[in-house]
Amino acid sequence: MDGKVALVTGAASGIGEAVARALGERGAVVAAVDRDADRLRRVVDKLRADGLEAQALPADVTSGADVEAVVEEAEKRLGPLEYLVNGAGVLRLGHVRNLTDEDWTTTFAVNATGVFLMSRAVVNRMLPRRRGAIVTVASNAAAAPRVQMAAYAASKAAATMFTKSLGLEVARDGIRCNVVAPGSTSTPMLTSMWHDESGPKHTVEGRLDAFRVGIPLGKLARPSDVAGAVVFLLSDEASHITLHELTVDGGAALGA
Repeated sequence: MDGKVALVTGAASGIGEAVARALGERGAVVAAVDRDADRLRRVVDKLRADGLEAQALPADVTSGADVEAVVEEAEKRLGPLEYLVNGAGVLRLGHVRNLTDEDWTTTFAVNATGVFLMSRAVVNRMLPRRRGAIVTVASNAAAAPRVQMAAYAASKAAATMFTKSLGLEVARDGIRCNVVAPGSTSTPMLTSMWHDESGPKHTVEGRLDAFRVGIPLGKLARPSDVAGAVVFLLSDEASHITLHELTVDGGAALGA
């Protein structure tokens, strides 16, 4: 991946940050995108301090204008985009009857519409070059129902099928589109779901009252575990893989 340009959304924390680092370590030049400009700059400063090539490009993936502008700026500064990772995501918990209109619209705006807007902008630039690879970070919740996660699960299911459909449309143009579906991963998003010290235990062991079977491997994923799967699907090692969904959840969805 030496010298190839990768745009990563949600790069200011969690899985997105780990992906940005993993790509940088493989030699890619990273256009790091997130709406949290201060945190994004701190992440990029750390990447640069470690000798990796990265640029901080703050943007809101729910805004079509922001997306077009940041993709244009990334190519202007760094060169043609070879890779896109849709890593930005939000989680709004609650039983369906208690979800607000804003909970629903915000979840879909980031997790589904953001994937559409960014993918469209990048693909339109990849098509004339007839090359490129896209990975959307979805969730095992897209295939396994979760209590109090209806908005999140539905948005990730939408992002998953969108990415596969896009991949079908652009396959003959040399562009690959795949999905990585993480399960419970040690990130701020996961810890926001915990209410007390029993949170990690219940996540790993499962909870009958929430219809969760736990994690067969007996541990949480690290962000780097998910990043490794993303980098593989972007790489030439996966050159004959497209429309694929790679689940990284320690068996939590029982292969669903």
